[in-house]
Amino acid sequence: MALTNRPRTVSGYGTAAGTGTLAAFLLVAVCGSPLYLGWVQDTDPDGAGGWFLRLLAWPAWRLHADDPSQGVLATDLRAILLLILAAALLYLLPAAQVARVQASASQFFSGWAAYALAGGFAALLSALLGPGGSLLAAFQATGTGVTYGFFAGWIIGLASLGGRA
Repeated sequence: MALTNRPRTVSGYGTAAGTGTLAAFLLVAVCGSPLYLGWVQDTDPDGAGGWFLRLLAWPAWRLHADDPSQGVLATDLRAILLLILAAALLYLLPAAQVARVQASASQFFSGWAAYALAGGFAALLSALLGPGGSLLAAFQATGTGVTYGFFAGWIIGLASLGGRA
């Protein structure tokens, strides 16, 4: 048997949760980067495009802490929690319904909803677990996180569309 005729054990397409998780990682890595944050500050905050571009920078991360007493983990807690919760919810939410109807609108909406929930929970937990967290600040941050998840979640929904359950 030639080397080129080996049977393939891995399908050409990834899972819906896997592709959605990869898209979430890329979205946070690119739009939360310090380079993107510096660029987006020059956009018009009063226009819809500028507002959306600034919203995409919400899970910002840094390579170093501005305050030495906090450390890098405290400053990047929101981005880390967003990725962990997005991966978990992408694997948990759509499994039962997507298994029945593949490549349907349910995959898209499950990915979108999972990212919106992950944004809200990441904001809530990072505000509570972060330095000086209060319940009021956590509730206010949750609103921002859900807004981010709603407006950026369609990207994750599109990425999870068409994958295996």
